[in-house]
Amino acid sequence: MSTSAIRIEPRAVDVRVTDDALEVRLADGRELSVPLAWFPKLQGAPVAARQQWRLIGGGVGIHWPAVDEDLSVAGLLASR
Repeated sequence: MSTSAIRIEPRAVDVRVTDDALEVRLADGRELSVPLAWFPKLQGAPVAARQQWRLIGGGVGIHWPAVDEDLSVAGLLASR
């Protein structure tokens, strides 16, 4: 009998952007923080535009409409 692992895609449930970091809370309880400098479009955007994000794909990604930036949670976890 063979078994296969079930892959569960990481999903964001909350996002916070500070002057220095992008912080993402995941549905499984993990929290990650990555330097805002990794995302020049976000870093250069006005504070108000950085705060206007929405989850996309049920939390597999984050979209900032005013900045025209999209990031995937999987990509953030795999980054540098």
